[in-house]
Amino acid sequence: MPPRLARWLAPTLLLATLPMAAAQTAPACRAQSGPVPPVVVELYTSEGCSSCPPADRWLSTLRGRADVLALAFHVTYWDRLGWPDRFGAAEHTLRQQLLAQRAGSRQTYTPQVVVQGQDWRRWPALPEPRALPGTPALTLERQGDRVVATVSAAPSAPPRLAGYWAVLEDRHSSRVTAGENAGETLQHDHVVRLYRPVPDWAATAGAASSIAVAGGDAAHARRVAFVVSDAASGRPLQALALGC
Repeated sequence: MPPRLARWLAPTLLLATLPMAAAQTAPACRAQSGPVPPVVVELYTSEGCSSCPPADRWLSTLRGRADVLALAFHVTYWDRLGWPDRFGAAEHTLRQQLLAQRAGSRQTYTPQVVVQGQDWRRWPALPEPRALPGTPALTLERQGDRVVATVSAAPSAPPRLAGYWAVLEDRHSSRVTAGENAGETLQHDHVVRLYRPVPDWAATAGAASSIAVAGGDAAHARRVAFVVSDAASGRPLQALALGC
């Protein structure tokens, strides 16, 4: 984990079959997925990239939309130009590289918008949310400093499912003094401050995963999101964010 996250995040992961004991503790807050999952929009961006600010501003317009889960993954390969992006993480760069490999490409670029697991050049237009065959139900519950994701069994879903956690923050501002954006003040929302994939599981069994998220900064609204995808294709099937 990057040192800058250690002061307020204490992540741990657990994957198991659906637990009965979790129901014994009343959660402080809870969210349940609906019949139509949100559109998952991933933006790969960097404060060192001069063409990225328009994409960052567009992503900010998606705040408050229940039909979209937006995530800004700041990558690290622009840091070589002299401005280390404080939100960049090697895990984000690796995720973008893996998506490119899955699509049969050796190239990554910024700003890149990925919608439902696919490179998307038509932004700001987005596809309409729609129900997918075999979509599992997803519940997020906060229990103290821990958030638990419970994924229902989904017999008609792809054979194996995968998932990842993302801790998101809004309303960040950076005064850039070097690199391609030197002299600019950049605004960011949906910033991924923690990204953690979890092991895949059999869709017919259902699963649960938990993560501890302690502390926080009251100046930056924070959400904890979980995304469920087809383990083979990476296509998101369900997603949910908890704002408490």
